[in-house]
Amino acid sequence: MRYAETGFHLEIDLSRGNIERVASDPRSTEIYLGGQGTAAKILWDRVPPEVEPFSPDNLLIFSAGLLVGTPVVGANRTVVTTISPRNDLYKDSVFGGFFGPELKHAGYDKIIIRGKAPDLVYLWINNDKIEIRDATHLRGKGAIETVALIREELKEPKAQVATIGLAGENRVYFATIEHLNASASRGVGPVMGDKRLKAIAVRGTKDLNIAHPAELFEICSRMYQEIYDNPRCGDALKYIDEYSLEWHLNNFAWGNARERRKDFWNDEIAKKYEESEKRVRVRGTACYNCPKDCHHVIAYPGRSLYFQKCYSELTYMMAAYEDRDFNYNIVGLTQEYGLDGYSAPQVLAFGVELYNAGILTDQDLPGFPSGNGERFFYLLEKIVHREGIGDALANGVYYAARQIGKGAEEFDHNTIKKIEQVPLKLGMINYPYFLMHATGEKMNITQIEGSYPQAAIPDRKEREEYVRQWDAAPERFKKYFLEWEPREHPSIEAAVNIVDWNETMHYVDDAVGICAFLSSFTGQWGPKPPYHIYNLPKLISLASGLDLDPDKLWEIAKRNRNLIRAINVSRGLRRVDEKPPADHWKKRNPEMEQKMLDAYYEFKGWNQDGIPTKKTLDGLGLDYVSKEFIKRGILKENDGAPS
Repeated sequence: MRYAETGFHLEIDLSRGNIERVASDPRSTEIYLGGQGTAAKILWDRVPPEVEPFSPDNLLIFSAGLLVGTPVVGANRTVVTTISPRNDLYKDSVFGGFFGPELKHAGYDKIIIRGKAPDLVYLWINNDKIEIRDATHLRGKGAIETVALIREELKEPKAQVATIGLAGENRVYFATIEHLNASASRGVGPVMGDKRLKAIAVRGTKDLNIAHPAELFEICSRMYQEIYDNPRCGDALKYIDEYSLEWHLNNFAWGNARERRKDFWNDEIAKKYEESEKRVRVRGTACYNCPKDCHHVIAYPGRSLYFQKCYSELTYMMAAYEDRDFNYNIVGLTQEYGLDGYSAPQVLAFGVELYNAGILTDQDLPGFPSGNGERFFYLLEKIVHREGIGDALANGVYYAARQIGKGAEEFDHNTIKKIEQVPLKLGMINYPYFLMHATGEKMNITQIEGSYPQAAIPDRKEREEYVRQWDAAPERFKKYFLEWEPREHPSIEAAVNIVDWNETMHYVDDAVGICAFLSSFTGQWGPKPPYHIYNLPKLISLASGLDLDPDKLWEIAKRNRNLIRAINVSRGLRRVDEKPPADHWKKRNPEMEQKMLDAYYEFKGWNQDGIPTKKTLDGLGLDYVSKEFIKRGILKENDGAPS
């Protein structure tokens, strides 16, 4: 009997209209756990580097993490995995809500989709009954509207739906897959659109087997109350509003990630923003089996009810130099269209900046309004319909800059590996963050950072007290933090270890399906996250029956990290690509940055071009990767440098 997982995947070939229920290999769970890890192995096996993102042979994989659907609190994450048109590299995106648990209760751990439908379709999974249904009547419908229409059509109000909007249908590179109060962003939506898959609806009523249910339920019941009582844990929006709204507004970069407005915040702004929120906020809402209402239901006049997600409450207003009310308005529309809340504002601001610089003209933008807010709505329509200059902008800042030319490349300064980043503008370079930005396979800092605090604590006694309570940290990190003084860099040794730990915890979370705001992203807010490297093995063991300890769990995360690195290396990723946004920090030290990169690669067991060595791969049980690398000339037999 399989525990915590169902033991079955759904294989969908949209080109042939074929549906198969396939048993999965339990050994794969032992090696990669699930979620992101097992999906990466499938992608490695079945999508060679010659396959392009918009090829029928590219896969789109929806994976419920190993613990999703179990009593473990906050275990509700679905990982969407594919090769992205954003940069022809591996991409996964994680979303919460109720989709993953519903998929598990329908009897499946994964949906593996290949091919392209002849026309727009949606997938209906109702326990053992699976259908590919016509969706041409849903063409052009918004993501929120589509959910309502599908539920009505199926006469199943409890169906959980993941869908694309018009942006995904038109293969806008920064299109999202929307689900209830969550979304999969950063470049997976256009692949779903390319496959002409409008939506996936799931209804499940089956039980999920747990290895040791009584003991697991007792522990999880206690943790549920502890998480509920913790004011910061997992509550991202409350954290932004009550603790750091001022910091984000003063330190996020405005416009096209250009300007820092340190003097923006004052008591008048604070009062105005609070009143604006009270007018439109209906209530908080949570994901499956989670006590934290960290998504707000927003009722903005003229818009459908929508869910405000984390930083999207700031990004459009700052990009357009507008206020919070404008942000509520445009987010209501962009969620219907299905657009990434980090990328879309920067692409829109990039278009405005090109116009102000004379690179785009009235000929490119006929009838272009004078106000920034109106300009954003104008460009938004052009982008989602791929009309005129919007066809170039729909490919994101990196590609649009090179398509437009005439000096537009100079305005591309906040991308990493061709993807727009969180728009921060800071002073002196932070070396752990340099490494996370430059080398992270997720290409999104919020999915890499978190287990280690962002800043030193000035007061020595407060610092010692923090460390005294820091049960979640391995001992070496307590030492690094005690030694870290404000406005000083951690040592090279500390920096590479910090980055490795931050990454490791995210790779654990994304394999088991736990929300990062309860685990890998809470260390910077306090020393006691609910989940950490020491207590997760027991929870995984009680749910799944796997024999795990912290060392084994760390090794699995390291294996998954190197496998995903290998996918990208096979697609051409090298050291030359590993750099942060061009002007993210005002003060840089190129020589030291390269030393940090050298040290990080050595620590990881990679060669100096960022390629995992044969010794590293073989030691992690990834000998099938090293053999392929040698065959392709990426590595040599002597475990050495690239050919």
